[in-house]
Amino acid sequence: MCIFCKIISGEIPSEPVYQDEHLLVIKDIAPAAPVHVLILPKKHIDNISQIDAELAAAVFPKIKDIAKLLGLEENGYRLVVNTGKDGGQTVNHLHIHLLGGRELAWPAG
Repeated sequence: MCIFCKIISGEIPSEPVYQDEHLLVIKDIAPAAPVHVLILPKKHIDNISQIDAELAAAVFPKIKDIAKLLGLEENGYRLVVNTGKDGGQTVNHLHIHLLGGRELAWPAG
């Protein structure tokens, strides 16, 4: 079981920022912005390449609500999905970084 599955199951404690039947949102332990959360689908899939229409329909419409909850609606935010080793993915469980709270630079990498 991966670390995110252990967090989702409650085996590893966390303080959810948001939660519903499909998602758990937690603060990133190494924030790269004033607001930096991880959006974790409760269903384990390794990465975005494996997402199906049902999970996508459960996850992506909620992002605007999560951003609003975190006070990011007015000034904007960034979503990052790392996929695979070269993409910087360190945990093989799909997760979406939501970052904001300041102007973010580009290019990211």
